[in-house]
Amino acid sequence: MENQNAFKELQGWLERQIIGQHKLVERLLIAMLADGHLLVEGAPGLAKTKAIKCLSEGIQGDFHRIQFTPDLLPGDVTGTEIYHPEDGSFRFQHGPVFHNLLLADEINRAPAKVQSALLEAMAERQVSIGRQSYKLPEMFLVMATQNPIEQEGTYPLPEAQLDRFLMHVSVGYPNLDAEREILALARREAKNEAAPPLEVISLETIMAARREVMGVHMSPGVDEYIVQLVMASRSPKQYSREMANWIEYGGSPRATIALDRCARSLAWLQGRDFVSPDDVQDVVHDVLRHRLILSFEAEANGITKDQVIDSLLRHVPVV
Repeated sequence: MENQNAFKELQGWLERQIIGQHKLVERLLIAMLADGHLLVEGAPGLAKTKAIKCLSEGIQGDFHRIQFTPDLLPGDVTGTEIYHPEDGSFRFQHGPVFHNLLLADEINRAPAKVQSALLEAMAERQVSIGRQSYKLPEMFLVMATQNPIEQEGTYPLPEAQLDRFLMHVSVGYPNLDAEREILALARREAKNEAAPPLEVISLETIMAARREVMGVHMSPGVDEYIVQLVMASRSPKQYSREMANWIEYGGSPRATIALDRCARSLAWLQGRDFVSPDDVQDVVHDVLRHRLILSFEAEANGITKDQVIDSLLRHVPVV
């Protein structure tokens, strides 16, 4: 209960700094609790960078931002061996990936070899240089942002790499009331009227919270509901001919694991010790959005992945 209260306080503080982006804040905390990474897509200026930077102020961890550009090299992310002429040796210089929180800004502006260098580190939690491997911090979270793929100068992430992300979050514009609050907050910050300090959450508390999340009760019915949702994305013909025409490939086993962990984390964040079908339905769009591959027919008819996921939810009954 103590750890839940600490995270509720952190969430409330973050939402006072990142106004109108409740979903982004909640997904950041879920990713931290589920030991995963976020891919965030949205227009510029929607506080994506500020969100993860504020999170770093609320936990006992360090933060680094990498601006991905077409001329970026893998060593600029992971680090490289530096030659020392005084003794003729090579020593590894750690790159920016060796931080607790990492913002990979505009990841799809860098070529594939740079994307792969980061995503390998995300999956393996280590960097290999020559014969030597270097472990990343135990608390390691990457929030990668990408521009809408129809923009110029982007390199879309391959499906196998997208699957490494726990969730793909789509960020929209704030509403009218939130926009007014954002303006008021910007004026307070311009006057150096800082927000009240927040008690920083230790890394030990984060690890303890992760253990509590995995202990949240999930009934066999909810367990089966998760499995059936993912299986329906792979075999949509059993549920609907229309869905079968829309889906080329469904979710991988990583989707099942991600649904489980995200639903548990959401339930824990909301102060419950059990997972309900509502928790699964709340996170399923962000978990499956980047894992479904739509058919040419679906794309030609303007069918979105969110519409397909809505159809999955309509056709798969809660057990």
